[in-house]
Parts: sequence; structure tokens; C-alpha cells
Amino acid sequence: MKIAIFGATGMIGSQIAAEAVRRGHEVTAISRTGGTVAGAPSAAILAADQSDAGTVASVAKAHDAVVLATGPSRTGGDHRLWLDATATAMANVGGTRTIVVGGAGTLLVDGTRLLDLPGFPDAYRAEALTAATALEAIRALPEHVNWTVQAPAPEIAPGERTGSYVLGTDSPAGKTISTQDFAVAMLDELEAPKHLRRRFTAAN
Repeated sequence: MKIAIFGATGMIGSQIAAEAVRRGHEVTAISRTGGTVAGAPSAAILAADQSDAGTVASVAKAHDAVVLATGPSRTGGDHRLWLDATATAMANVGGTRTIVVGGAGTLLVDGTRLLDLPGFPDAYRAEALTAATALEAIRALPEHVNWTVQAPAPEIAPGERTGSYVLGTDSPAGKTISTQDFAVAMLDELEAPKHLRRRFTAAN
């Protein structure tokens, strides 16, 4: 499978690229700087941004799947820029299978979003609200857009690749997941789709 990954040098995107290469897929690692990806030495490198409609369209046509593993600014930048870039990307992927790395804050506990529960960290609230906006926009896309949103557990960080995880749909499947096992879950979904035009989540 030919897989293009936007945000391939990030904490999550780099693990997705490494897992895809590990399984023998042909990977194009895309980032704004075009940097190499540790663990994915065979990946083709492309310097580009998901806000470039023409690039997204050409990349989507040349690949079997597109992964958007980017996120809004965590340093005070305008989140609207990322929302607009994501909207541009999703408007130009055509019918190519596209998986978006979502946020855990929109997962539900007894019908209430995590981000609305007492104790949700203030430091992550703005990012969670932005991810919620993106999720609703993706859910409203036309039927021909072949999307999936994969949300992590509430806590995601680099750790161990166990190859084991638990899936959920709209509620957390657990408290934590390693970036490595998040990538395993994503590649399993790419290879054997079970959540077309749906959001799902994975946890250890």
C-alpha cells in the first residue's frame, strides 16, 4: 500500500510512518520542513503543507491512503489556521482513504465530552475545542469522502510497542496508549477497514 503521512516528523506521525515501513508499505513522509523520520529510513521525503490544495490533491491521487497527523499550534498560534488547512486537505483528498488523528477531548463519558468534565486540564482545553470543531466539520463532509478519525486515549505518549490495544468508538477504551500502539491500531485499520466514515479510539 502507498501511504502519504502529513505531519510525519511529529510525535504521532513519526510512529505511524515507522509502523507502516515496518509492515512493508511504501511511505511518503510529508512535513513543512521535509525532515527525515527516525525508524522509517525508506520513506520518501516531501516538504509540503496540508493547506496546499494542489499538493494534497496530487498526493491523494498518487497514494492508496492519506494520514493527517497534524495539530493546531501549542505555542499561541491561531488555531483557525490549522482548521482551515484541515478543511482544505479534506476538500482535496477526493475518494482516497483518509485517516485523521483526532483528539481525546471529544470522547464521551455518560454522554458528556471529556473536555466538558470537571478536572479536564485547562492547558489542553483550547486544543480540545479545536479538535471538536474539526471533527464536526469532517462528519459533515460529502458521502464520497472516505474518512476515518482515530482518537487516542486521554493520555498518549511515547512508550512501548506491545502490539496490543483495545478499541472503542465514542467513549474512551482506556486511560492511556503509547504512540507506538496508536500507530499499530492505525495500520490495522488501514489494512482492514472497520470504521469507514466513523470515529474510533484505541487504548492499551
